[in-house]
Amino acid sequence: MPFLLLHPHALLLALIRQSVWLLLLAIVFMPLEQVFALRGRKLFSKTLASDIGFYFISGLVPSLLFTPPLLLIAAAAHAVLPYRLFAEIAALPLWARATAALVVSEIGFYWGHRWSHEIPFLWRFHSLHHHPTEIYFLVSARAHPVDNAFIRLCGLIPVYALGIATPLTPSGGALAALLVVLLTMWGFVIHANVRWRLGPLEWLIATPGFHHWHHTLREPRDRNYASTLPCMDWIFGTLHLPRNEWPTAYGIDAKLPDSLGGQLLYPLRPAPAEPTLSDPIAADPR
Repeated sequence: MPFLLLHPHALLLALIRQSVWLLLLAIVFMPLEQVFALRGRKLFSKTLASDIGFYFISGLVPSLLFTPPLLLIAAAAHAVLPYRLFAEIAALPLWARATAALVVSEIGFYWGHRWSHEIPFLWRFHSLHHHPTEIYFLVSARAHPVDNAFIRLCGLIPVYALGIATPLTPSGGALAALLVVLLTMWGFVIHANVRWRLGPLEWLIATPGFHHWHHTLREPRDRNYASTLPCMDWIFGTLHLPRNEWPTAYGIDAKLPDSLGGQLLYPLRPAPAEPTLSDPIAADPR
C-alpha cells in the first residue's frame, strides 16, 4: 500500500484522507483546548504552518520507510520460528492478540523512544518533536520522518516477529494497522493543551498530565517515555507523575531553524563542535 503513494492518484487520495482527518481533529480538539485549556495560547501561532506541514509528512512518509523492513522481518520470522508458535498465536481470541500486541508494542515503543533521547545521533532527529515551547494536539505529529519510522519500527518489529500481527495475512495486517491508528489518535490526546487528570487511572493509561512532563524544559528531564502505558516507565525507572503539578516551560536548549525545510535538514547537517578549554571564548569565565 505505501508504494502506491508513488502513483499520482494514490497520492492525491492520501492527501485528501489526511486533510479530512486534520479537519476532524481540529473540530474535536480546538474546542476542547479552549474549554479545558491548561494554558492560554494563540490559535494561529507562529509554528502553525510548520506543524501542519509535519502533520502531512508524518502521515505520508514514515510508512514508506518502515513497511519494507517489517515485511522482511515478518517473512524471516515465519521462515525461522516454528510454525506451531504462529498457529497457537493465531488461534488466540482477537481480544487476547490485541492485548498482547498493545503490551509487546508498548515495550518496543518505550525503548525506541528512550534510545531517541539517549543516543546523540537519534536525538538530532527526535529533537524536532521537542522543539516547540507550546504543547497542543498537533505537536503529536511534529516529528522527523526518520524519527517517526524508527520508533514505530521498534514497536512493531517484536509484534511482527512473534506473529502477534503480520502483514502476510489480512487479519494480521488489520490488527497492526488498527494498533497504529489507535496509538496515533491517542498521541493527539496526550499532547493536547488540556488540564485533564484521571486520578488513579493515570497510573494505567497515559494522559496529558503524564506526557506533558516528557516535554519539560526544566528538571526532571527524560521521563515518561511510554505512549499509552505508564507502567513501562515505572518498571524501567523513568516515571515522574506528581499530583496537581504541570511543567512550567517546554522545549529544548538548542536553537533549531524556523522553517520546515530547515528543520527537516537539521539532523543531517554536521553537529556543532563542542567548546573546549583551549577555545578562548569557552575558557573566558565571563
